[in-house]
Amino acid sequence: MERLCPIEVDLHGISPLNLAFVGDGVYDLMVRERLVCLANRPNKDLHQLAVKQVRAEAQAAALDKLMPLLSEEEAAVYRRGRNAHTSRSGGAYHKATGLEALFGYLYLAGRLDRVQELFGYITQEDEVD
Repeated sequence: MERLCPIEVDLHGISPLNLAFVGDGVYDLMVRERLVCLANRPNKDLHQLAVKQVRAEAQAAALDKLMPLLSEEEAAVYRRGRNAHTSRSGGAYHKATGLEALFGYLYLAGRLDRVQELFGYITQEDEVD
C-alpha cells in the first residue's frame, strides 16, 4: 500500500512524539471500531470500555505482548518513542508512547496490514465485558 502522508516525508525524520500523536488516534480508532463491531452498546459503556484499553497501563501490556513479533525496524521505532522526552514520567507511559509511535509510523508508511496484524495479536485473547 502507498504511504498515507500527502507529501513525501522521511518517516525516520519525524519526531517520535509526532508519530505517537498519529498513532494515538490510530490505536484509539481501532479500539473503538472493535468495540462497536463486537456489540451494540450504549455510548457510555463504549466510552468506558475504550478508556480501559487505551490507557497507558493497557497499552504497556499490549506492547509486552508484541515485542517478540517486532522486526528490528519496528523495535527501533518503538524505542525512539519510548525514549522520547515527555512531560509525563513512568514506565507504562513511556511504553505506551513507544507503542503509539510504532502505530503512527506504520500507519503513515501505509502499512495498514501490519497495523491490523499487530492490533489483532493484541486483542486476540481479550474479552470485553
